[in-house]
Amino acid sequence: MQIGVNVPNFGPGADPGVLRQWARTVEELGLDLLMMSDHVAVTPDVAEQYPAPFYEPFTTLSYLAGMTSRVRLGTTVLVVPYRHPLVIARMAANLNDLSGGRLVLGVGVGWARQEFEALGIPFQHRGKLTDEHLVAMREAWRDDGYRAGDIPIWIGGNSDAAVRRAKRFGAAWHPLRFAMPWIRERSTADMKPRIVLRLTDEPVTDPGRLAGEGTIEQVVADLDELRALGADTVVLDPFDPADPEVAWRDIATVMAHKGME
Repeated sequence: MQIGVNVPNFGPGADPGVLRQWARTVEELGLDLLMMSDHVAVTPDVAEQYPAPFYEPFTTLSYLAGMTSRVRLGTTVLVVPYRHPLVIARMAANLNDLSGGRLVLGVGVGWARQEFEALGIPFQHRGKLTDEHLVAMREAWRDDGYRAGDIPIWIGGNSDAAVRRAKRFGAAWHPLRFAMPWIRERSTADMKPRIVLRLTDEPVTDPGRLAGEGTIEQVVADLDELRALGADTVVLDPFDPADPEVAWRDIATVMAHKGME
């Protein structure tokens, strides 16, 4: 199983130096993917979960591409309706080319109604726009001038519509932050989930415990079960920009146990 991490590219603790250290740490620990989230306008609904500053993912991943050599770089997830499809196609193709074919493009329809309003994009049409943009992007990549290569697409989201979209586009399904009973009922053959990473000293016994939350034994058991359900890749999500040292320690613990398999 490949292991990635969703690097916090937002909040008071995020700055160029911390992001550089994240890149170095990810490669040193042997992780397979370095991914980050996407927002354009930090409206009040966005700021509740993703406080400013927010580093735009294409720009930031390009910055980190020059500091890394092995780890794949990706979005979890890029909100497709926020940008013209040809802009996405060009930026993704260029990043993939400049990084030596290391881009993974996780995409989604978005959820922040106020952010859609700020960008002048109809919230109620976000699913339709996402489908149309994905078609246009793939058509653009057929042009040799884009030098797109083979960019894998992951369809993010926990809705039935996201699963259908993944099947329709022949892409991986990328479910986000869920409890294990939920994923057992919905797992698919090509599933690349993102789970929380929150290690505790004592077992978490809450029935609603999220995958990736609890003791290292619970987290390793979650990873083993996800692999048995068909996931060949899992992205860990510490989701706390305030103290990267804690996240790095927890990731190192997971990777050490993964190395003992």
